[in-house]
Amino acid sequence: MRSHYCGDVTEDLIDQEVTVCGWVHHRRDHGGVIFIDLRDRAGVLQIVIDPDTPAAFALAERARSEYVLLARAKVRHRPAGTINPNLGTGKVEALVRELEILNTANTPPFQLDDPNVQEETRLRYRYMDLRTTRMRDNMLLRAKVARYFRRFLDDAGFLDIETPVLTKATPEGARDYLVPSRVHNGKFFALPQSPQLFKQLLMVAGFDRYYQIVRCFRDEDLRADRQPEFTQLDIEMSFVDEQAVTALMERMIRELFKEVQGVDLPNPFPRITYAEAMHRFGSDRPDMRNPLELVELADVMRDIEFKVFAAAANNPNCRIAALKAPGGNALSRSQIDAYTEFVGIYGAKGLAYIKVNDAAAGRDGLQSPILKFLPDNVVEAIMTRTGAVTGDLIFFGADETRVVNAALGALRDKVAADLGLVANAWRPIWVVDFPMFDWDADSKRWVALHHPFTAPHEDADAVVANPGAALSRAYDMVLNGSEIGGGSIRIHHQHMQSKVFGLLGIGEEEAREKFGFLLDALQFGAPPHGGIAFGLDRLVMLMSGERSIREVIAFPKTQTASCPLTAAPTPVGELQMRELGIRLRRAEGAPPAQS
Repeated sequence: MRSHYCGDVTEDLIDQEVTVCGWVHHRRDHGGVIFIDLRDRAGVLQIVIDPDTPAAFALAERARSEYVLLARAKVRHRPAGTINPNLGTGKVEALVRELEILNTANTPPFQLDDPNVQEETRLRYRYMDLRTTRMRDNMLLRAKVARYFRRFLDDAGFLDIETPVLTKATPEGARDYLVPSRVHNGKFFALPQSPQLFKQLLMVAGFDRYYQIVRCFRDEDLRADRQPEFTQLDIEMSFVDEQAVTALMERMIRELFKEVQGVDLPNPFPRITYAEAMHRFGSDRPDMRNPLELVELADVMRDIEFKVFAAAANNPNCRIAALKAPGGNALSRSQIDAYTEFVGIYGAKGLAYIKVNDAAAGRDGLQSPILKFLPDNVVEAIMTRTGAVTGDLIFFGADETRVVNAALGALRDKVAADLGLVANAWRPIWVVDFPMFDWDADSKRWVALHHPFTAPHEDADAVVANPGAALSRAYDMVLNGSEIGGGSIRIHHQHMQSKVFGLLGIGEEEAREKFGFLLDALQFGAPPHGGIAFGLDRLVMLMSGERSIREVIAFPKTQTASCPLTAAPTPVGELQMRELGIRLRRAEGAPPAQS
């Protein structure tokens, strides 16, 4: 129906006839001449309708916001003084000779240009929201990123292979979404949390370079960068080590940013160990735009009388650390109280601090309720290690290591943002050498820090002898404080896989029941292999400058895992439930089902 997209009509088409289609973005009647900004996915074009074309003019008078039009017009320069530098088509306009109204439209539920529309309303009318410039640009960026990944990986010899969506429930970290089987009454499929096991089987099968842009499903509590269904770029390779995987993936991301964003990322990306990341930043996904670091103080606090600090300093399961806030001396008591409340979210029982009013005055230049408990040599050590100067403020954390890391790690980011210390830049980093296992105090057993198929650096006997010291061959790519990709070299020996299952409390019978197909495959010549998965939604969110992945997904769910557009999830009829052999029982604490 059309010869050109609206956004593609430029000066190259001056004096040519074009046919364009789109939606009425704005309509202006200037005393006998009607101007319409016609919008499609490529942009906006100003079309002009004057009384010399009576039929077209009559239709233009009827046109309203979001009407769908077709215009046959001649491209011309805009008159002097009317050029719009904010539009790609801002130097031209199209004089209409024929106009058609392809469809009318009700009054939109919200003004498309209004940035203050409630998210619930935007999601309820998502097909309208997707017409906005913001959402259009986000969708185009997402498509461009996905297209780039396919081209890069195709050129690198990878095969795009699909894996099943209806599969077997396996314990991989989050809850599975279950799908009842009508044919196999009383049995369930699970929607895949990731294609992890299938891509390993593809390596066993000899397809040594696999990728897939794939939908994954996890029934877990949501947040800004999580959805019950999400998309990842899934990659696996055979006959590789960590260096081979990370080098190729780093090049892929570096070239992506160069092509799509026009940005030069570092070459190579810095890399640090998990232990160093936690020690310096309190997080395994540190934002490297943030110059603040945690400083260890346990060794100078062991013999002081202040029990809060001394107890933590002498407990191997605890940590005492400091965080210097440059210029933080200007913070008010109410602001400090707000920070105290903030770290409480992460389990901290309080937030001690020292204000540096005059560093040259020594102890007399400091202000803090805890100073009276600290000897001179300890105060001097704190000032030296933190590098505090006049005008700074020092925060302290003393508690279980996990609490201090979580609280001060989060405070580090919040303080840097509040004080304007975060650089306007892209700062990627690799985090490597994660622990294989984490001890779950509640269940009193080891759990896999990544997943049960990650290979350790040590041999099986060393892993079994000391699981807490075992390091995995895992690697995460972190960008500006967000993990955008994570992977590992996998276990490719059945003996090692069985030992790891045993350490995780998965006995032989359970392992055979849930992972028997994998254990069998590992006995038929499984090659050394490893891979990585990138969160496509999260990566595009960062590249677009959005704060939530919902803004880069065409039809997302809310934070309650529901869809305002379709009203899903919904009840299912009794007949269908009976066919599936299912009878509902309300979960403890759940509200009654709505019919």
